[in-house]
Amino acid sequence: MTNAVGPRAVFGVIVPSTNTVVEHDYWTARVPGVAYRAGSMYIPDPTMADDAGFEALLAQIRAAIDTAVRDVLTAEPDRLVMGMSAETFWGGVEGNAAFERRLRERTGLPVTTGASSCRAALHALGCRRIAVFSPYQPIADREVGRFFTEAGFTVTAITGLRCPTAMDIARVPDDRLRDTVAQLDGPDVDAIVQVGTNLSFVALADRLEQELGKPVVAINAATLWHALREHGLPDRVTGAGRLLRDH
Repeated sequence: MTNAVGPRAVFGVIVPSTNTVVEHDYWTARVPGVAYRAGSMYIPDPTMADDAGFEALLAQIRAAIDTAVRDVLTAEPDRLVMGMSAETFWGGVEGNAAFERRLRERTGLPVTTGASSCRAALHALGCRRIAVFSPYQPIADREVGRFFTEAGFTVTAITGLRCPTAMDIARVPDDRLRDTVAQLDGPDVDAIVQVGTNLSFVALADRLEQELGKPVVAINAATLWHALREHGLPDRVTGAGRLLRDH
């Protein structure tokens, strides 16, 4: 038994201090016997209103991640899950691989990242042509597009919501997300992919899949799915999209 509330697994989840969505999405999935312990990366300045601001935000994440990992290790988790996504796409496929290697060497634990989770999810769903959206600025969207292209996917379109602060990501309303998906979708698109873990999209993605008749991958659903399946846990979750329900 790992512990009383997580007898099957405890996942250490690394999140920015501004993020209010990741833990909510994981706990809402209600996977029996799986618990989550968050390690928080302190973000003193959440401004990300332009490319320079986004790079400054990323620098804060890089400065704080070692402390967040140190703290979460005191709960003796079985796996690390990155509850932030931009850094995992940075540098393309090799950048993500290097990021994972650093964390594995630092902790001795298996690692789930947003980039690897989305790649594995799209393979499981049989999708090659994708449209992507994020809460980011253009500099980050270019890195996201680079990762998916290097991973062998055709990116038909990518757009960012250009949120001015990290907290504003969690304030984007459903109607704006619906409009964004409608603009990205088309007959040449196999799947819609959302990145940016503080964007509340899991429940809406599930409804949009039913309306559009194609996969809509929310990154928090993808990371939870990846962590569960890589950990050998086959639980199916309803209300969070076909990935967690059917794969």
